[in-house]
Amino acid sequence: MSRFTEPQHSDFKALNSSIEFDRRLWPQDIAQSRAHARMLAATGIISGADGEALLAGLRLVEGELERGSFPFQADDEDIHMAIERRLTELIGPVGGRLHTARSRNDQVATDLALYTKQAAARAAESTRGLMAALLARAEQHIDWPMPGYTHLQRAQPVYLSHHLLAYFWMLARDRQRFAFAQAQADVLPLGAGALAGVSFETDRRMVADELGFATVSPNSLDAVSNRDFVLDYLAAAASCATHLSRLGAELVLWSSEEFRFCELPDAWSSGSSIMPQKKNPDAAELLRGKAPRVVSKLSALHGVMHALPLTYNKDMQEDKEGLFDAVETIELSLAAARGMIAGARFDAERMRSAASDEMLAATEIADLLVREAGMPFRQAHGVVAALVRDALETGRSLSQITPDELASHSDAFAGPLAPERYGEVLSQESWLESKVSEGGTALSRVRDQIALARQVLAEASEAQRGG
Repeated sequence: MSRFTEPQHSDFKALNSSIEFDRRLWPQDIAQSRAHARMLAATGIISGADGEALLAGLRLVEGELERGSFPFQADDEDIHMAIERRLTELIGPVGGRLHTARSRNDQVATDLALYTKQAAARAAESTRGLMAALLARAEQHIDWPMPGYTHLQRAQPVYLSHHLLAYFWMLARDRQRFAFAQAQADVLPLGAGALAGVSFETDRRMVADELGFATVSPNSLDAVSNRDFVLDYLAAAASCATHLSRLGAELVLWSSEEFRFCELPDAWSSGSSIMPQKKNPDAAELLRGKAPRVVSKLSALHGVMHALPLTYNKDMQEDKEGLFDAVETIELSLAAARGMIAGARFDAERMRSAASDEMLAATEIADLLVREAGMPFRQAHGVVAALVRDALETGRSLSQITPDELASHSDAFAGPLAPERYGEVLSQESWLESKVSEGGTALSRVRDQIALARQVLAEASEAQRGG
């Protein structure tokens, strides 16, 4: 029997149905239903015989889902009702006992929490894997000079190791964000019922233990309406995708003929349909393109949840498609980034040549005027800017400016700073090794950074094993 006197409109059925995308939650729904059935029998809410029948039936349903032979029907609104329908078909009316002391509201929230928790754990592990690849390449290229850029203009030289490690630290933060999302999803909603709890003395802790949840939700209203853990995952994924987009953008530039700093592996590149010579960095380009896609899922769910009254509202069905898409996208993106970093071949001479541009030493000369002539930095900046302008206008390098010309720009070059000292500063090694501040690009500091990165990676590996 139903309270409705007319059937649902076909268009409403299509609008209301989520089976086409939430069917991927079947492993979580089977696991949850199995734990729930055991709890119902253990607490005496259903008989032991009924509990065994439910577990046997769930094994049959699980087998069909695993083999791809599950008979989905047009009237299956979602995966939860489809599984319950099939269970009842297989074992008879006792299948209807499975829904005792639960609602689809807390059932859906529990499946989604399980899925998000598992996805966050995978993302944290994939992020750790990319961190390991970056660290390995940094160690292999610890003293390879390259230009550092601001505004995509050559600015100051750095070591390739230092540049790669910048992404290591971005990803270390991403891994922490995924771990946070995993922890936020580690709370069992089941037992909250539709919104007010259930009218049975259930054992929620027993279910939480079987499903691997750390604790149970303390408030039934919050339990069924909470999607913060999905927002937390999407926020972590959005930040990670943004970081990967920056890495992808640099790999596109570095592998271009104009830069030629590296060649990407064939396994992560594509050819042209018309130009046989082309090797396109498509995987790196897709790291750029996928980022706004992930960010949009976060924005969309914030829009869904905005000003939504407690507790469950059908709007919240929109929590799944964006999450599923973000999970697939970030996992593929992390795999692609790891493959490209692990297989990239860097051109030491090309990078060294680009880093040998004497203009990159302009700041070093200003620092020299500050350090040895006692000149205020802003004044030193002006002196060196004039030197650079003269060199550019006359088509010379900084080292080709004569001692008399140097002295004309500042008395310091005729007094405290001999022209020979000026020349020493223009040697490439001094540009790199002068950056001795903690976190700088001097080789001793890069070695310190690598040691710290090894420690962070070891701790992340230990945390992953513990999780």
